[in-house]
Amino acid sequence: MKLSARNQLSGTVTAVNQGEAIANVVLDVAGQRLVASITVEAVRELGLSEGSQVTAIIKASDVILAIDAT
Repeated sequence: MKLSARNQLSGTVTAVNQGEAIANVVLDVAGQRLVASITVEAVRELGLSEGSQVTAIIKASDVILAIDAT
């Protein structure tokens, strides 16, 4: 698979929490927790389960940074 998106993070599925239509898929990306909300249908089509190896592709128009105000 080749994509133009540069924000690609490889990780491992650690949990899949399914609701009625949306599932929260929890990933371990180099020791950091990342949660993706996708359709239950997509979970089934991709065959996602705990231990699955995935690539998270992130496309965002904004990234906001914050600091603690002291």
